[in-house]
Amino acid sequence: MSESDDEATARQRIADALRAEPHGAADLSTAVGVPRSTVYHHLDHVARSIEGSDVDEQFLVAPPECRACGFDSFDDPLNDPSRCPECRSERIAEPQFVID
Repeated sequence: MSESDDEATARQRIADALRAEPHGAADLSTAVGVPRSTVYHHLDHVARSIEGSDVDEQFLVAPPECRACGFDSFDDPLNDPSRCPECRSERIAEPQFVID
């Protein structure tokens, strides 16, 4: 197995947290105890695991949204954009994730 037990455990804790309620990356970082910089990497794996399983669950993403102009059509919802492509504002609400 190429990933450490700590990573698998963090991913399981993230999945469990997302089954309970929606979270953003900062919330997950605090709740699960992993650095925010690694949360998106773990989320990608969690999403692929859910997609490839026989369990009747979905990994859902509410995309990031610009708080200045409302733009929400970012290319990659599993990303934390730093700036709005429309108005160039840096006031971006982070995406929210949930397993339903």
